[in-house]
Amino acid sequence: MNAVVQPMPRRELLLGCGNSRKKAVVGSWTTPEWDCLTTLDFDPACNPDIVHDLNVLPYPFADNEFDEVHAYEVLEHCGRQGDWRFFFEQFNELWRILKPGGFLVATMPSWRSPWAWGDPGHTRVFTPGTLVFLDRSEYEQIGRTAMTDYRPWLKADFEICNVREDGEHLGFLLKARKALKA
Repeated sequence: MNAVVQPMPRRELLLGCGNSRKKAVVGSWTTPEWDCLTTLDFDPACNPDIVHDLNVLPYPFADNEFDEVHAYEVLEHCGRQGDWRFFFEQFNELWRILKPGGFLVATMPSWRSPWAWGDPGHTRVFTPGTLVFLDRSEYEQIGRTAMTDYRPWLKADFEICNVREDGEHLGFLLKARKALKA
């Protein structure tokens, strides 16, 4: 008798969930609904699964725990503009908790949006160029362009799969490059 093997559900993390549990960004790489969602927010009134401040590292998760990490309108509230150390520490941490081949999905106001600068809770902005520093293959430019070499602080390696900016919003999909462990 052959046993039927059920596929493991995808584990997803929604950072800064607030009062919403909607999967706002979907694509060919994911399912339209959550499979096995964990929510995180710093506000206990939102009833998240985990109460945690995203400015406090490390995050309370094991290595390689999630297939997807979603951050909708939240990363611009973390760290400070120009604090490159926190920037790399945070993205190293997001990479750490993603499984090999896992996806980081994020949205935020575009740097051109009045909301990027007008919301008093926003502490940093990203541009598509910011993401280049998370892709190790981009560091081949060192010495040929003005790109700063942050490799000593970058443990992560993300493939930039998709970036969209429309003047109001910036959205991106990054894939965690890591070796599969036997």
